[in-house]
Amino acid sequence: MERNTRQRTAILGAIEQAGRPLSPGELHDLARVDAPSLGLATVYRNIKSLLGEGLIREVSLPSEAPRYELADLGHHHHFKCRQCERVFDIAECCTDWHAMAPAGFQVEAHDVTLFGLCSQCADGKDPVQAPHGGHTHRHA
Repeated sequence: MERNTRQRTAILGAIEQAGRPLSPGELHDLARVDAPSLGLATVYRNIKSLLGEGLIREVSLPSEAPRYELADLGHHHHFKCRQCERVFDIAECCTDWHAMAPAGFQVEAHDVTLFGLCSQCADGKDPVQAPHGGHTHRHA
């Protein structure tokens, strides 16, 4: 069992507060609010530990590095904004995937990612480049 360090608490807190899947860079930036001396290597070590303990899970998107979210969210899908590159949860799974499969096929699992513009980008907000390749939004 991993001891509960200030850095670990900050990393878990960042995931909980964000309410969306985060890249290691985003995790690093957000967790440094509560743990200013947090290094990126420590973020990666904690990600590995938290994955091993089943507290977080990996979110895989096509052709992208993984992001991380709380493990207890249940089945859901994701939306990726093509402009700010943030990923958001989609709460519902509203398609009968078994009906979409060819006749005689058995669906065992599915994963759906929608791509487009988040509400802020669609409203014309000017995204500002944040550290580690993430984006934040300016608010007027």
